[in-house]
Amino acid sequence: MGKTFKTIDEAVIRFAGDSGDGMQLTGGRFTETTAIVGNDLSTLPDFPAEIRAPAGSLAGVSAFQLKFSSKDIHTPGDKPDVLVAMNPAALKVHQKDVIPGGTIIMNTDAFSKKNLNFAGYETNPVEDGSLDDYFTVIPIEMNKMVTAACDGMDLPTKLVLRTKNFFALGVLFYMYDRPLDATESWLKKKFAGKDGIIKANTSSLNAGYNYADTTELFTTRFKVEKASLPPGKYRNINGNHATSLGLLAASEKAGLDLFLGSYPITPASDILHTLSSWKHFGVKTFQAEDEIAGITSAIGASYSGNLAITTTSGPGIALKGEALGLAVMTELPLVVINVQRGGPSTGLPTKTEQSDLNQALYGRNGEAPVPVIAAATPGDCFYAAYEACKAALKHMTPVLLLTDGYLANGSEPWNIPEVDDLEPIDVKFADKPNADGDFLPYLRDEETLARPWAIPGTAKLEHRVGGIETAENTGHVSYDPENHHRMVVLRQEKVNRIQNDIPKTEIFGKSNGDLLLLSWGGTYGACRSASETLQDEGLNVSHVHIRWISPLPKDLGEILIHFKNILVPEINLGQLLRLVRAEYLVDAKGLNLVRGRPIGAATIVEKVKEILG
Repeated sequence: MGKTFKTIDEAVIRFAGDSGDGMQLTGGRFTETTAIVGNDLSTLPDFPAEIRAPAGSLAGVSAFQLKFSSKDIHTPGDKPDVLVAMNPAALKVHQKDVIPGGTIIMNTDAFSKKNLNFAGYETNPVEDGSLDDYFTVIPIEMNKMVTAACDGMDLPTKLVLRTKNFFALGVLFYMYDRPLDATESWLKKKFAGKDGIIKANTSSLNAGYNYADTTELFTTRFKVEKASLPPGKYRNINGNHATSLGLLAASEKAGLDLFLGSYPITPASDILHTLSSWKHFGVKTFQAEDEIAGITSAIGASYSGNLAITTTSGPGIALKGEALGLAVMTELPLVVINVQRGGPSTGLPTKTEQSDLNQALYGRNGEAPVPVIAAATPGDCFYAAYEACKAALKHMTPVLLLTDGYLANGSEPWNIPEVDDLEPIDVKFADKPNADGDFLPYLRDEETLARPWAIPGTAKLEHRVGGIETAENTGHVSYDPENHHRMVVLRQEKVNRIQNDIPKTEIFGKSNGDLLLLSWGGTYGACRSASETLQDEGLNVSHVHIRWISPLPKDLGEILIHFKNILVPEINLGQLLRLVRAEYLVDAKGLNLVRGRPIGAATIVEKVKEILG
């Protein structure tokens, strides 16, 4: 039977298997190849906690979803067109998400009676026909195929069977007309000196491709043309790497050494790992023994004139609270990055959430205002990190940057910016007394209310800062009630003046209408996709995304009053929703799903139509 090519605008695929089956690696290779081909793309890695669940169990299923397109996209897709299920548990967990009529490719060698029972199947779905009415089912004996592909290599059986993920990758490369050479080159580089591993994986990759080419199970191949992206030099990037680059760029533009004091915590650890490899840029990293040591070391680094960073997730922010209050009192520039994860306490370390907003805004004792900025996409993590550093240095304040697990691990094509196009970051250290031969550490800039930054040891600039309330201007310890009130007001007003740096809020759609979608953080993509769909259907729906949450943009209130309905989708129980209602007295509604995964655009579309009737 001849093979036909079908050109499509976009596709969503999902690899799923045991956490030891290499699904994240497989998805990563398909992503890199798709980026090389020139498609727009968005990814969603989904994996269990590091403490691996038993092989074949539902809790141990690891998945990687990728959406790629010939047009601009904003999300990794809601439901996959193709599911690759490496075992019964993977099928059980992910079958429900596949679109009706979609394709399910299964490794039938893994569908043993033991594995079927472990996954909760009473009968074998490969044989009982339960899937045939709903999906195109392609059963493949992958274990058998890779064993044949590696025949004569004199390799251990365990190693050979571990290459089945590359067999599956070869099948998908064939289906979607992806080249093999980039992955073959990657294997040679990744496993240099391990010829057996290189040869086995390369053979299995080609075997998967050739199997799909020669079997009559694949009668149609799909072609997704290059996307028309703005001109520039692109690379594929995930959020944690983009954050790291943003911090480095800020340190270079500011002319300051970059210091990171951090305790490794999922999903923020990659920022520490990445920055620790950039010592040739003068980056200093300190892997602390706990969260408190991480932030206090960063405060010390800031006090001595460095661009200081600490990274963590929600549980770590809870531990850093007292020290963050110290940074507020001392009014030192510090960037605290919270890569949000699911649940209180240990919770869901590898699952995404937006539930730390209340903690970011209010999670300190006393009146301790901290500016809060949130990244919108994996690539935007670069610009959000850069902006957080700029604000911290300009306004002499700690700044909280919120990302999340979806943004941190997800990836997209990123147009590498020109260094000259980045906003300048001007830093001036105090170098002389500022009042009648004395140095006053809290004498403020009239525009920003920032205090001067004096490096310890600078002649004639001896000063005191600390965690006990300080007298206005002098910095001496003060218990005067009126002084305390003035300092509280001043610290809040200093944060409020960041509003002057926030550009005019962009509205996607009309400036008035039936409904406004209001997003923050990682819900940006789903809200933008939903608003595009709804506008294409003729509905008067617009979208506004909030970048700065503390302070909020000056013009937000004026925008909100021009819409009959406001919908705020969040992966929490309505944290921004309550803030918006309180600040602007509008009857905003929430769409709140806390499932450890992003909200889908289709879910938002459905909710909007429900509201509008």
